[in-house]
Amino acid sequence: MNADVAQVALAAPNASISLLTLFWSAHIVVKLVMAGLFLASVWCWAIIVDKIVLFLRTRRQMDHFEQVFWSGQSLEDLYRTLSARNNNGMPALFVAAMREWKRSHEGGRPAIGSLQQRIDKVMDVTINREVERFNSNLLVLATIGASGPFIGLFGTVWGIMTAFQGIAASKNTSLAVVAPGIAEALFATAIGLVASIPAVIAYNKLSSDAGALGNRLETFADEFSAILSRQIDERHAA
Repeated sequence: MNADVAQVALAAPNASISLLTLFWSAHIVVKLVMAGLFLASVWCWAIIVDKIVLFLRTRRQMDHFEQVFWSGQSLEDLYRTLSARNNNGMPALFVAAMREWKRSHEGGRPAIGSLQQRIDKVMDVTINREVERFNSNLLVLATIGASGPFIGLFGTVWGIMTAFQGIAASKNTSLAVVAPGIAEALFATAIGLVASIPAVIAYNKLSSDAGALGNRLETFADEFSAILSRQIDERHAA
């Protein structure tokens, strides 16, 4: 159905203007804008759901690990249990530090002169890797949240221009002729807002959650570094 036929159908008495009708009667450029914004909205929701699941799982994992870590269990036993797994979050931080600790004590001449600095370094690298994992794809939400309304507005402007051209060609300015074209154009802006509003809200919330998880990793790294530093000093004193 072309745009002229669709406008006549919409202008008919008792015609119902559904969202699907507005889409199919729009100009091809406006259709592309609407389709792109719809796909962007689906992409946003996929990222949102994935991050919510990831953060919930990571929080539970951190809570469980801290409970085990501070229960008094031997660090060696905990390391042997975790080293055979594919770890993320705090377990990955713990394993990285303990692996550097054990490597430095291997052989006949333990390399413990700058062990504290090396342990802090490997934990910093692990934290950066985890934070990067937390923040992955959040930039997509920020981009869609910022650009969605403008892309929708572009579709609206293009649609209004096309509608006015059709009005000029038909030489009919009645509301029944004008309204469908304007509705088609405004539909693009509506889709832009539908895509961008959840993206902006989710970006702010998920960025805050990612920062909080990163802070928990930093806090644990400081605490574990103090424990290892105390053991290093004890071995030096011995």
